[in-house]
Amino acid sequence: MLRWLLLLVALFVATPALAHPAPFSYLDVHLRDGGIDGTLVVHVIDVAHDLGLAAPEQLLDPKILGPRRRAIAALVGARLMLRSGGASLTPRWTGIVAVPNDAALRLSFHAAPAQGGALTVAGALFPYDPNHQTFVNVYEGDGLKQQWIFSRSSPPRTHYLGTTAGRVAVMKTFIASGIHHILIGPDHLLFLVALLLLGGSWGTLIRIVTAFTVGHSITLSLAALDIVTPPASFIEPAIALSIVFVGTDNLVRGQGRDLRPWVALLFGLVHGFGFASVLRSFGLPREALGWSLFSFNVGVELGQLAVVLLVASLLDFIRRRSHTMAHHVVVAGSTVVIAAGTYWFVQRLFFPEGI
Repeated sequence: MLRWLLLLVALFVATPALAHPAPFSYLDVHLRDGGIDGTLVVHVIDVAHDLGLAAPEQLLDPKILGPRRRAIAALVGARLMLRSGGASLTPRWTGIVAVPNDAALRLSFHAAPAQGGALTVAGALFPYDPNHQTFVNVYEGDGLKQQWIFSRSSPPRTHYLGTTAGRVAVMKTFIASGIHHILIGPDHLLFLVALLLLGGSWGTLIRIVTAFTVGHSITLSLAALDIVTPPASFIEPAIALSIVFVGTDNLVRGQGRDLRPWVALLFGLVHGFGFASVLRSFGLPREALGWSLFSFNVGVELGQLAVVLLVASLLDFIRRRSHTMAHHVVVAGSTVVIAAGTYWFVQRLFFPEGI
């Protein structure tokens, strides 16, 4: 279906005499137990430009094409990246033929089997043309599993195989991403620290962290699946306000009921939308959507637990040494939390591009 749509576009923009009908290339990748087989269709105008040929139509003549097969394979081979199991896969070009009706060349190749349950593809095939796009189809067996469109600035994309090794690869990638995100997200970390400043039993702290996890897991899933997607212009200031709220609550709270688990749950819903924006930009593999969401949440939780264990243990040590010092830490820490949250709120609301 994608090929037919592109063909219609090409017919509308075509001009006579080998003018570029559309700046497209087509890459088909077939994943099989015995290895990776692929075909790459490129327009002769693109190839001729990068080879320095003045007359692209010459490449449609087998006598002209023949001596240049090695140069063409080297040209596209240097720009097409295939990676699997942490190693680059080198395509072995098995044929190059002219397709006169399309003013194109079809290259076929074979590569070693994908290792580690995943295959990563990247490559700006003809960077001289800012409008050039490469349409990629990934097949497992006879089934089409993945479709991508690469432009000159597109990042690498990864396909996870529908195997146990593929699921393990998904978990390794997204658990690490979740841990990394929580550890480099100062607003999320400060919110957690603010919730911990007043201390409490380990059971209380676990309830607080679990409530936060439940909250952000719900909205992370809703947003990542495009079910609910509030704008960042609302979510980012709201996250900052949640930090201000918890810091202020630490300073004015009396001896009433501890509502921190409910606060963590409520504002966890807000923070989940923030996590989702990162996950969406990272790229969710549609072939492993459930596993990637689950793994990212696990990573966030592991990162949170590491922070909670460190901060809670330090605060408990101070509290055991001196209640007066512990009180000063709560006041000073909450003041810093309020100041930081206020700064972020003003910045994100009035200066979203930076102060």
